[in-house]
Amino acid sequence: MSLKDSLAEDLKAAMRAGDEVRKSTLRLLLTAITKAEVPGEDDPAAARQTLDDEQVLTVIGSQAKQRRQSIEAFKKAGRDDLVQREQLELDVLQAYLPAQLTREDIAAEARKIMDETGARSPADKGKVMPVLMKRIGDRADGRMVNEVVTELLSGSAS
Repeated sequence: MSLKDSLAEDLKAAMRAGDEVRKSTLRLLLTAITKAEVPGEDDPAAARQTLDDEQVLTVIGSQAKQRRQSIEAFKKAGRDDLVQREQLELDVLQAYLPAQLTREDIAAEARKIMDETGARSPADKGKVMPVLMKRIGDRADGRMVNEVVTELLSGSAS
């Protein structure tokens, strides 16, 4: 069973259970997946494609990122009710994503790459980031990866 099929089954289960947050989150997610399958307006002759599990995970990751950004914005605005709702939706989405790397795991991988590439100063960030992002993929938030690499390279420079 594909990940998309699994999401559809989970949506049915959420509907039966009356789980409103899970139901609405999965509906939005399946809509985003369907939208990603439809070709853009720039190529109307293109056929609709079916996303594989890896592409579906990318869509889930982007939806999770949107929730994280919304949580930050709502916290700044003092809207705790909306923060709570977005956090519940984020929890639903994260259940389908691979386990996220910790800050320490990212730092360990970054140190390996710094040793391999000889990166020692903040100017060498361009050598480290592409390799690191390719290795860790969607298992970590890009902003956190950037912060870790910046800290490590700044510490190495002094």
